Amino acid sequence: MKTYSLERKQMEPTFFDMSIKLILGFFMLFLVTRLLGKTTIKQLTPFDFVSAIVLSELLGNGVFESNVPLHYIAFSIILWGLLMVVMENSLLKYKSLRGTLEGKPSIVIRNGHIDRKELKKNRMNINQLLSLLRQSEVFSVREVAYAILESNGEMSILKKSKYKKVTIGDLNLKVTSISLPVSLILDGEILEENLRELGFTRPWLTNQLSALGYPNSQGVLYAEWLDGDGLYVVPMEMKNRAE
Repeated sequence: MKTYSLERKQMEPTFFDMSIKLILGFFMLFLVTRLLGKTTIKQLTPFDFVSAIVLSELLGNGVFESNVPLHYIAFSIILWGLLMVVMENSLLKYKSLRGTLEGKPSIVIRNGHIDRKELKKNRMNINQLLSLLRQSEVFSVREVAYAILESNGEMSILKKSKYKKVTIGDLNLKVTSISLPVSLILDGEILEENLRELGFTRPWLTNQLSALGYPNSQGVLYAEWLDGDGLYVVPMEMKNRAE
């Protein structure tokens, strides 16, 4: 009995051992994710899903098993990460592999009619289809000309002509340039780098705030600059009310 208890105690990982393994695993998984690129995070294919599960299992089992050395965990994650990188590069190079590993899009609504065969092939029922349509801000099937179920589970929709949104081109209006708003103040702190990129200075911003009734940036929760529209300011009092 004592021998069993001793062996069990020896198998249990220490807090120090778990901490080291978790820290190492955290940075290694982060590195693998960075190597795979941003599209893998957004467009999670079945292959990526399985890979993520395996990686989590490799790390989880290694952390809670004291008899698994640290370098075994590192080796497992590095090897699996390299296999994923090789596979992703192969998918970019060889088109024939993409359909097998990533899956192919399925047209579930064609010419305004629901394709029940495609729904069955993708193990999807009408309720699930309607849910995906609503998530795309389409609340009636009658609005849809084509609906394509992508390999990552998202729905791409082409509406019928009479349900499409009106564009500037349809109204023959003058097209104006579009610019991105730039944040200048966050939680009372001036973002110097953004200010310099716009070619502005701190005294200029102070004068702008004074003209709007703010003696300094401390009373500003958020401020942004937009070409053609000027400075937009959200006072700090709004934050206090929300809290």
